[in-house]
Amino acid sequence: MARKMLKDEEVEVAVTDGGSYDYDLFVIGAGSGGVRGSRTSASFGAKVAICELPFHPISSDWQGGHGGTCVIRGCVPKKILVYGSSFRGEFEDAKNFGWEINGDINFNWKKLLENKTQEIVRLNGVYQRILGNSGVTMIEGAGSLVDAHTVEVTKPDGSKQRYTAKHILIATGSRAQRVNIPGKELAITSDEALSLEELPKRAVILGGGYIAVEFASIWKGMGAHVDLFYRKELPLRGFDDEMRTVVASNLEGRGIRLHPGTNLSELSKTADGIKVVTDKGEEIIADVVLFATGRTPNSQRLNLEAAGVEVDNIGAIKVDDYSRTSVPNIWAVGDVTNRINLTPVALMEATCFSKTVFGGQPTKPDYRDVPCAVFSIPPLSVVGLSEQQALEEAKSDVLVYTSSFNPMKNSISKRQEKTVMKLVVDSETDKVLGASMCGPDAPEIIQGMAVALKCGATKATFDSTVGIHPSAAEEFVTMRTLTRRVSPSSKPKTNL
Repeated sequence: MARKMLKDEEVEVAVTDGGSYDYDLFVIGAGSGGVRGSRTSASFGAKVAICELPFHPISSDWQGGHGGTCVIRGCVPKKILVYGSSFRGEFEDAKNFGWEINGDINFNWKKLLENKTQEIVRLNGVYQRILGNSGVTMIEGAGSLVDAHTVEVTKPDGSKQRYTAKHILIATGSRAQRVNIPGKELAITSDEALSLEELPKRAVILGGGYIAVEFASIWKGMGAHVDLFYRKELPLRGFDDEMRTVVASNLEGRGIRLHPGTNLSELSKTADGIKVVTDKGEEIIADVVLFATGRTPNSQRLNLEAAGVEVDNIGAIKVDDYSRTSVPNIWAVGDVTNRINLTPVALMEATCFSKTVFGGQPTKPDYRDVPCAVFSIPPLSVVGLSEQQALEEAKSDVLVYTSSFNPMKNSISKRQEKTVMKLVVDSETDKVLGASMCGPDAPEIIQGMAVALKCGATKATFDSTVGIHPSAAEEFVTMRTLTRRVSPSSKPKTNL
């Protein structure tokens, strides 16, 4: 049958085939990327099927759910717990605003857990309806490759069914990994942390990434004693060093005990809880130990070698600029490719895939100026380059503007916690290269900054913009005084 081919530099795609395949597109994994890729491809006229594991809040080799990690055991339930934990600080701050809170304030963990679970069950159903309304065929089970055009789905009852497709999209995401130390089976990952039957009174967290920092804030906000261990001098490696220092200070200010440069070496069960031994010989007793030490691509059970799909040394599927794998008709998006592992990025990649393959619009994902947030309390949010990244790329001096101030609310509540904002600017072009903020509402504010950076805003543009008063956000357009000018040749060496 005749095929319409699209060419754009190295991309060449068969848009429609209509041959003897069961589907134009078969998608493995109904997380954010898989669902977006399915329905946008269907909107271009493709016949699409998608397979996903049966729903369960905690993932396993045979449990998953529509919506994937973000909706079921990631961003959404995490943010719900962040909201719940934030009230402790609000109750404390309310006193100086005239609120007299008499008697004990009790927190019911089981009630929050029940409401959280109800919400993710609802969202799982919403994703199924979105797929159904888009005309996508949903198949329950675990998908794996038989060859370049055939997917075998193992159903919950153990039976197997094979489906053929012109194109296959892999969107199986990633999974939390455990540290290989004695007693590792006593620890939990973020999956289980979101569904604990009992709220811990003593929590130990290993890891310095955003998941570790967020759960430290969540459990501390709910009244637990929290010890956070990480290998570097500061948490949140990869973020701007100055902002990392601010986050560490805020965590300590909220009562979280930080243990930089420290790893865990052994866990053991005792009558009083889990005994945690560090590589420095310290011992702590905890009710729960959380491993928040990164995630690994969900590629092991896909039988990728049967079709010749290449992976890297951690199991991430190798793709080109258009998300095509080493096999021309097999594609991959989201965390399973280990590019920028964020839900909105998976959505972007999936949309670009659909446009390229079925929409007649070859489109590469644009990874420049992708905003992100760490939902610690208070949160950190950034877009663009950090100061360190700007210096790595700079051909001219980098201008740094910072502002540290006591938010208006804190002037009444007397909370000793400053908001910090930062702009990184190219001295030659005046273009704003990066913006970051640590303080209340930072993610909401930085989302607007992301639009400005995407449009190529200059510092002069920021300076000419009228602020909203009184607000924290207005500080971004009133930072007139240069904090420092840094030359690429004098860039600081950091191993924090």
